[in-house]
Amino acid sequence: MERILSEAKDLINSTMNIKYIGYILTNKHNKVLYTGQTDNIGRRMLEHQTKLYNGFTKRYYADKLVYYEEHNIESDAIAREKQIKGWIRQKKLDLINSFNPGWVDLTNIVFQKETD
Repeated sequence: MERILSEAKDLINSTMNIKYIGYILTNKHNKVLYTGQTDNIGRRMLEHQTKLYNGFTKRYYADKLVYYEEHNIESDAIAREKQIKGWIRQKKLDLINSFNPGWVDLTNIVFQKETD
């Protein structure tokens, strides 16, 4: 039953154009990596940047967005997050470098995309 409800939610959300974002954060020294996913990247980045919740990103100051990818279906975003979390560090670094070689903070770009 839970699987059916999840699939129905995914179908409704995909027809409504809701985007799910998988993302990787680091700190200002590019030393730590945090992988997550959300349906509201603007809100989620504010939570990370204001250290709203205790946890990894607050403890290690991981609030610099260096990688993201969009998904139309929530279960795809969750599966991809789990996949990336299972990778060795070097594979994550290669992914970031292929997408964002300068490791610039992409937060403003994502905010702008959300408001367009």
